[in-house]
Order: sequence, then structure tokens, then C-alpha cells
Amino acid sequence: MEGAFSNSMPSHFSYTFTPGTSSAYVTDTVTNTWMDTRIWSKLPQSLIDRVIAFLPPPAFFRARCVCKRWYSLLFSNNFLELYIQISPRRHWFLFFKHKSLKSYICGNNSNTTRGSGGQTSTTNIFEGYLFDPCDIAWYRISFPMVPSGFSPAAASGGLICWVSDEAGAKSIILCNPLIGSLSQLPPTLRPRLFPSTGLKVGPSSIDVAVAGDDLISPYAVKNLSTESFHIDAGGFYSLWGTTSSLPRLCSLESGQMVCVDDRFYCMNYNPFSVLAYEIAANSWCKIQAPMRRFLRSPSLVESMEKLILVAAVEKSKLNVPKSLRLWSLQACGTTWVEIERMPQQLYQQFEELEAGHGFDCVGHGEFIAIIIRGSGKALLFDILRKAWQWIPPCPYMNHGGGGDDELHGFAYEPTVTTPVTGLLDQLTIPFQSFSGLIG
Repeated sequence: MEGAFSNSMPSHFSYTFTPGTSSAYVTDTVTNTWMDTRIWSKLPQSLIDRVIAFLPPPAFFRARCVCKRWYSLLFSNNFLELYIQISPRRHWFLFFKHKSLKSYICGNNSNTTRGSGGQTSTTNIFEGYLFDPCDIAWYRISFPMVPSGFSPAAASGGLICWVSDEAGAKSIILCNPLIGSLSQLPPTLRPRLFPSTGLKVGPSSIDVAVAGDDLISPYAVKNLSTESFHIDAGGFYSLWGTTSSLPRLCSLESGQMVCVDDRFYCMNYNPFSVLAYEIAANSWCKIQAPMRRFLRSPSLVESMEKLILVAAVEKSKLNVPKSLRLWSLQACGTTWVEIERMPQQLYQQFEELEAGHGFDCVGHGEFIAIIIRGSGKALLFDILRKAWQWIPPCPYMNHGGGGDDELHGFAYEPTVTTPVTGLLDQLTIPFQSFSGLIG
């Protein structure tokens, strides 16, 4: 994986993607072995294309340097159709820095340029950190195409949803960072400050839900409402209809939603409960599944198409030690079943590092990442192997222990093509330059 996505590699796309170190070392037991060129030259191109389609993104972009034909595969409709059909899904994570709970600020680099007249201008460059949980490898990826004044809010189907930071009607951009594509949605209708955002991208449809925070104040969320966006290949689309209100007396903390089985889920606080938004029915409901008492830092994640609740359990009885546990919501929707708890010795280490600051979780496939707030430290849990391990520190961050090291994560499936964004072209939305937002 080393050397993938070199910055010096020529590209038509405005991204940089550089590798980090990996804790998984592979020993090559066979040296100086090359395929006979007479055999290689006789392989049919269709077979070679299938092999390339199976490559992980770093190896794919490195292979594009081999010859003109391989370089042009990214522009070949036939290859991209094959890629969609056979390329394996990869359950990666994408992390950003952010400085506070109420601000998803992740632009951590500034480029200063000097014009011909001697004037200088500073432009924020957003930077993310991709983590491959199978190879335990970090990669750095920049987002120079994303304008200033936007923050990542959700991810699905290889696309990152960026939402404008300024109070008011929200501008939304969908971005595929691997190929540098940007697609703009119409702005929302109701003014908001820090709404919760859900994104579901399928092979032939896009659904976005924006809920909560009607600008009552930066510190209180009341009169919660929901706006939804839908477009599909059948020609049906709905642009930000104010569809429904959340249940009364709910306390929705702004953040991202979790999508499972055509539903968006989010945590309700004080008291803890789970809210669900039915995408097709445009309606909210409260999950009537009793939750265990004495929970701390509860988080919802999607893992293997199931809704998982991750939380620390405080000591309720003298003979019951503190622990971190995972529960799965059963198909009936009325019962949580405990599926795992962190080993006690590991939890003691985790609790010492966490020091009461809390933690956030993100799930993807069989993996769940547990990130300690206020630090760059995180644990990885493999549900299939029932294995826990500390994630190696990201080599691109300053690990000084300050709040600037805090990570905000998304489940990300890297893909070199997202044709579903072509549906947005039929809306004939003039793309805004956002020149007023660029510093």
C-alpha cells in the first residue's frame, strides 16, 4: 500500500491522497518473480480489466501510471459499469478534525498565495484521514474542491455530504473525494443553524433529511421540523418539503443520523431514547424499546445492516463493575439484546484515557470505531472475530493531547464512480460559486 496516491502523479482531478504507515506488515516470501511478458501480453483486455476492478483504490490509482490505456479506464463507461458490478465493497472510515461539539470545523490547513500585485489571500483546504480497518492503514486526502464555509455532515454510497456553516437556509454539496466531483442540491427552505443530517445514496436514488434546529438559539433546539430531499431514476423527485415534526418533548442533539433499512435513526437525550424517521412515509416515531439505566455517552451505529447501540454502563450495584457494552435492536423494534461487552482489563485502560470526556462511535460493515473525545485515540472492534484493538495514531495529526486532535468519523465506502449523481443534472440547478465564502 506504500506509495499509493503520490502527489506527483499527474491527474485531471483536484485531490491529493497520500498513504500513511500501516501496522500490518506483509513479508514477501517469493522474490524476483515476474510474469513472463509473453503470457502477460496474451491476456485478454477484458480479463485485465476485471483484475484492475478488484484493486483497492490506492492500488488502482497507482496502476493508472502504467500505461495510457489504464490511465483512461477512469473515463471508460464500459470499465466503470464493470467496476460497479464486481468491485468489492470496502468498509473504510473517513475522519476529520473538529474543535467543538457545536462546530464541525475540519479545515486545518491554509494556503497563502501572493498575487501579481503583491496582495496575499488565504484559502482553507479541508483535509480528511481515511482509515482501512482491514490493513490497519491510514491515508490522507485533501478536499481543495470544497469551498470554505462548509462542514461534513454525512456519508453514504461513496459520497460525502457537506453542509454550509452559516445560519439560514442550508446549502448542501455532495462530493466524491476520489475523483474530485461536486454535485449541488437546492438550498433548504427553512433557516437552520446546526441541524442533524441524514444521507442515503442507493444505486438509483438519493435521499437527504435535515432535521431540527430552527434558529431558536444556538443553545436550544425547539419546534423541531424535518425537510427531506428525494430523487430517483424513475423521474420522481421531491425538493425539501417540510414533511413532519419530531415527537413532542424530544431533545435532539445536532449531529449525524444513522441509516438502517430505509430509516434514519438518531439519539434523543434527557432522557435517553431513540428516534426513527421513516423515509418513505415522511414520519417520525420513537422506538419503544426499553434502554438500560445508567448509560453514558450512548451512540448509534450501523453494522452489518443492524442498528447497534454503544454505551458505557455506570455501576448500578456494588457488585456490577463499570463496562462498555453493545446492544442490537431486534427486528421487532421493541427489544435491545446485548451482543458484546468490552473486556474489563481493556475497559480500565479505556476509562483512564477517556477520563469522563465521553466518546463517539461510528460503524461500518463488521467494524465499529470508538473515538475518545478530546484526543486522537480510538478503539476498533471487529464484530465477526469478536476482537478489540487500539487503532494506531494517525501519522498526519499532532498528538499533543489537545482538543484539536479530536476526530469526527463517518462510514465511508471508497469508489471511483458514483453515477447516481447524474440524476441531479436534470434539476438544472445553477452551481453557485460560493465566492463570498472563500477567505
